[in-house]
Amino acid sequence: MGQDQLATSYSDANPFFRLCRHMGWGALVNLGYCTLPTLPAALGGLDFFQRRLESQSLALLQARPGHRVLDAGCGRGHTAARLGAMGCEAVGVDITAQQIEQARTRYGQAPRTTFAVADVTALPKQADGISADNSFDRVHCLEAAFHLSPTGRRALLDEAFRVLRPGGRFVLVDFTWNTDDPELIRLLDTHGLVRSAWQFEEFEPLARYLTHAKETGFVVQRTVDWTRPVIDRFCQLGAVLTGLASTLTGRRLLCLRWPGLREFSELDWQTVLVTVEAHRAVGRSTGYTSFVLDKPTATGVVEH
Repeated sequence: MGQDQLATSYSDANPFFRLCRHMGWGALVNLGYCTLPTLPAALGGLDFFQRRLESQSLALLQARPGHRVLDAGCGRGHTAARLGAMGCEAVGVDITAQQIEQARTRYGQAPRTTFAVADVTALPKQADGISADNSFDRVHCLEAAFHLSPTGRRALLDEAFRVLRPGGRFVLVDFTWNTDDPELIRLLDTHGLVRSAWQFEEFEPLARYLTHAKETGFVVQRTVDWTRPVIDRFCQLGAVLTGLASTLTGRRLLCLRWPGLREFSELDWQTVLVTVEAHRAVGRSTGYTSFVLDKPTATGVVEH
C-alpha cells in the first residue's frame, strides 16, 4: 500500500470514518477492546474502548521506565506519548508525513517522546532518533501491520529483530486471517469497501505470521486471541448502529447523542450502512491476535 494511499486512510472523505470520528475516534484509531460489562460505555464514545485496547497491548509489552521503545506505525502519536509519560524513551515512527505532523502537533512537547517519518520495513540505520542494531529494549506495533504487503510484514519482523537488543521484546497486534488463503477476502468484500476504507489488500494468516516470526529468530513467548473483544464486539456494535441508522427515528436518536451527525446526507447514511455490512461479512473470517515475541540473548536465554 503506497504512502499516498495511506495518507488518506481514516479521513473524512469516507462517511464511515467520519461517523467514527463524531462518535469518539481522534487521538487513537483502532477498533477498540470491548467486553460485555463495558458495553454501556459506548454511549460515552468509542474512545473508551480504544484506550482499553492500547492498555491491553502495553500490558503485554511490559515496558519499564528507562526502556527505549520504538512505536512502529505510531499514527497520531498517542501510544508513543503514553510510553514517554511512563518513563520510557519513546520513538514513534510512521511512513506518512501527515501522521507524524499530527503526532508532533498533539504530543511534540510530551516528555521523552520523539517522532520521525520512517518506513518500518526498512528503518534507517541512524536518523531522527532511530539508531543502529540492538538499540531498543522494546518494539510495539498496534493495529498497523495489516496495511503492509505480506513481504512488508515479513520485513517488519526482520527490522524489529534487528533493532531490538538481545532479550528485548516485540509486541505485534494485528488482524489475522482464519484460513491459509487470505485472497478469499475478495469474495467477502466483493466491492472492496473494507479494503479501500482501511487501505490494505489482505490479512496475514495466523499460521504464516507464527512461521515467519520463528524463522526471523524470535521466540514466540505468547499469542493472545482478542477476536471476541475486538472483532466480534465491533461487529455487534455495528449491527446496533445499522439498526438505528436504517430508520429516520434511529438517526434522530443518534444525532441527539452525537449532534455532529446532523451533517450526514442520505447518501452518507446509505454508504455507512453498506460499509458496516461489508465489515461484518469480512469479520466472520477475521481474527485479532497479539503476538509477544522475544529476542533471545547470545546464550539463547529470553529475558523479561
